[in-house]
Amino acid sequence: MRFLKVGACALAIAFVDAFENTSPFVFFSSSEILASSPQIATAASLSTILSSELRKCPSDIYVIVSQPGATATDYKSQRSIPYLRRYVSGEDKDVRSSFTVSAVLGEIDTTALSNTLEQQCGAGTLNIDASTGLFDIVDDMKPRIIKVDFAAPPAGTERSTSFRRNDLFLYNLLNILPSPNYTVVYTTTPLTEYHQHADIEPTMYEMDQTMSPLVHMYLKRDVSMHATASGNRTNGTSLPLFERYQYFTPGLFMGLFAGSLLLSILYVAISAVSSLQVSYASFDRENGPAAQKKLF
Repeated sequence: MRFLKVGACALAIAFVDAFENTSPFVFFSSSEILASSPQIATAASLSTILSSELRKCPSDIYVIVSQPGATATDYKSQRSIPYLRRYVSGEDKDVRSSFTVSAVLGEIDTTALSNTLEQQCGAGTLNIDASTGLFDIVDDMKPRIIKVDFAAPPAGTERSTSFRRNDLFLYNLLNILPSPNYTVVYTTTPLTEYHQHADIEPTMYEMDQTMSPLVHMYLKRDVSMHATASGNRTNGTSLPLFERYQYFTPGLFMGLFAGSLLLSILYVAISAVSSLQVSYASFDRENGPAAQKKLF
């Protein structure tokens, strides 16, 4: 029985940008491990689930991966993590159980997981620095913990290349393990403020060649126009006249409002005066004061 085959295929590492200060998590094993987690979880709750399953010693080798400075967006592209996608989507026949978490709030304590395996399973620990690319696998017929520490990916265009290189490193490592019975705990930590502001470069997204070169040319022109506009706004020297100066100020607005109110009052007054009508008989001498004296 293949564990959570439908769930693994449905997930297919469908990471989403759920919240800020969160990072994804991946778990897969060649053993049948009945463990699952919601797509949004805290590091404490996820650590409890992992500890309860790992203390059963389901495998011979436990690979604990630490990837700092990662987001869910980094794992969306199939080109960045082709092998990791195969493990969690059910394409690899050796993987019998897997689950992913899109957004983990907090950092999973990998040291606590290693201590649990050492105490409960008698496993030894082997630390691997992926930056050197050199490691030795000891086949001493005892449970082994292999801790892989990846470096934080750079910002800009080299970010996707860094994840692709780490994915290939993990793939090669799993292929040379002395035992086919393994479990991989792939932990990540979110982007820190340092990672967000260091080496800021325009993000280049990889696209399939589904549009004609003419459309690409128009897209390039549009991007350059926006870049020029944003550059002009930074220095404020080449902006249009009505963007460099403010003509419609609050004082001017209040003056126009008061002026329109006074003009409306003047219009009503002039209309009232102009509506007065006096007959011509009022100016006749027979109807005047002298005529009234004659009556007496």
